Amino acid sequence: MLRYDERLRTLALGFAMLAGFVDTIGFLMSGGLFVSFMSGNSTRLAIGFSETSRLVGQAAMLIALFVLGVVTNVVVCARVGAAQRKVTACAVVAVLLVASATLQSLAWPRGTVWAVCLAMGAANVVFQREGEVSIGVTYMTGNLVRLGYRIAYALLGQDRTAWLPYLLLWIAFVLGGIGGALTYRASAALCLWAAAAFAMVLVVVARVLTRPRYRSA
Repeated sequence: MLRYDERLRTLALGFAMLAGFVDTIGFLMSGGLFVSFMSGNSTRLAIGFSETSRLVGQAAMLIALFVLGVVTNVVVCARVGAAQRKVTACAVVAVLLVASATLQSLAWPRGTVWAVCLAMGAANVVFQREGEVSIGVTYMTGNLVRLGYRIAYALLGQDRTAWLPYLLLWIAFVLGGIGGALTYRASAALCLWAAAAFAMVLVVVARVLTRPRYRSA
């Protein structure tokens, strides 16, 4: 997070908010599984094994789809120039969310959740450096660990404000989750279209922020 300039940090906050929005909707749609928090699904998988319940297959499917979303976006982005990779990665997320909203309109709830899970896996490809995720926008556990480290370093006399970007990323995720829950309650039929529209806005933002005069080193 700290390796990016303020403009790209803003884009990261937008994607964290989108992830919170979508994860909450996916949780409500799936009846208690996650579309971006695979640690939670791994726990549900383990519980399903212990109870020999159908949770095993459902959780395993979402974990596999999340990984497939990452793989798909990495492969797509590898086929474009470095200057276009962030925009391309954002566009893949938007396309997958449009697909999920379309499947919801066609009354296929299982396919809807599957497409959403693919989109959330793909979202983690937006911020990568040297083949590794540099900002995990869909999972907050690692982010909170980094927040703790930076607070500790500040107490030890190092950078006094380096913890703030990590706190803001977590807040963005939570605010997105609140928005997703409220939107789902207001209109379950249109909530994913709202997520898709938000993703499209982020594509435009990414395009503006990655123009040569804005691009970070």
